[in-house]
Amino acid sequence: MDKCAELILDGKSCKLPIVEGTEKERAIDISGLRSSTGLISLDDGYANTGSCLSKITFIDGEKGILRYRGIPIEELAEKSTFIEVAHLLILGHLPNSGELRRFSDLLTQGELLHESMKHHFEGFPATAHPMAILSSMINAAGCFYPELLTENKTSFETQATRLLSQVRTIAAFAYRKSRGLPSIYPKPDYKYTANFLHMMFSQPYHDYELKPEAVKALDLIFLLHADHEQNCSTATVRMVASSRANLFASAAAGVCALWGPLHGGANQAVLEMLEQIHAAAAKDKNSGRRLMGFGHRVYKHYDPRAKIIKKACDDLLAKLKVADPLLDIAKHLEAAALKDPYFVERKLYPNVDFYSGIIMRAIGIPVEMFTVIFAIGRMPGWIANYHEVLEDSHTRIYRPRQVYTGPTLNHYIPASERK
Repeated sequence: MDKCAELILDGKSCKLPIVEGTEKERAIDISGLRSSTGLISLDDGYANTGSCLSKITFIDGEKGILRYRGIPIEELAEKSTFIEVAHLLILGHLPNSGELRRFSDLLTQGELLHESMKHHFEGFPATAHPMAILSSMINAAGCFYPELLTENKTSFETQATRLLSQVRTIAAFAYRKSRGLPSIYPKPDYKYTANFLHMMFSQPYHDYELKPEAVKALDLIFLLHADHEQNCSTATVRMVASSRANLFASAAAGVCALWGPLHGGANQAVLEMLEQIHAAAAKDKNSGRRLMGFGHRVYKHYDPRAKIIKKACDDLLAKLKVADPLLDIAKHLEAAALKDPYFVERKLYPNVDFYSGIIMRAIGIPVEMFTVIFAIGRMPGWIANYHEVLEDSHTRIYRPRQVYTGPTLNHYIPASERK
């Protein structure tokens, strides 16, 4: 007999099935709770609620484990690339050489935006945040592919690679727009991350010098951010997908969710913090400043991604020999966090946002683009989760319930009689 949890209510018993995942995670299935008891569950912020069954990413925050499709993040960071990982997440397995070549070719074929999109960029003010442009333009790009409006499963790989490729083109164009610079088109012979840096920093008739260590570090940032289970933006993508909205619209919604400072904006906040405080001020509870880039809601010890990206950060700074007082402050703050009892006792270890912010500044990426970089990296996870929702024949439109706490029944009073 399947294992169940028993709920006793008013002397009556209600049995709820227990679901167990492949990593021995256990959950009480309450999908029949309301029909059996008339009650719903209440879980503010969904911190204890599993919204889905998923085969994509596994996290154990207590043990500091992160795996994509069962493969440890440490192995992928050491041996793989962002594009290989994108294939793994979106299509379910690491590609062989032929599959990788096909996937890369599809990315190249889909990298150019429709020329009419230029007019959309011109409509934004120079002060527009790149995340606002990114979300809007992903939605606009979807308008040029009417096949998105039909549920054509055979074209999924084409649409997925088109979105994954165009998100970096849109991001680079948005940056150039914000600086009043001419757009730089992608080069078909450049690989994914190198092409993004080319579109960001090249000038007409003068290509940006691609430093291998910078390309490698940014590719690692993309890889480490590629998916992270049911976070705010991924859950948003799944919710929008459940309504059968198209892939581009669902991803645009994910960008909006990611924009928030409590989510994707954390790496931007790291640099803003470094501009205002030093290590001692961070420990002052009365300073009015929040320590950003330390600790994590999921990981109770060290963020496994931080261990990986710390080495890449150290290597990059050593090779580039960047002279930057903010980066010096960051290194002092890091040293304090790893040794100072205040940080250690509270498990406030530097997280992936801390190191990725330092890397991006060293490369020359402006702070307003940090969250955009996060969005590019997270795109494979969003696409994979979108696909999982649509492939599941049991998925219903997401429709959370609530516990109403407003006024009880009252009635309309004409304006002349109101006090």
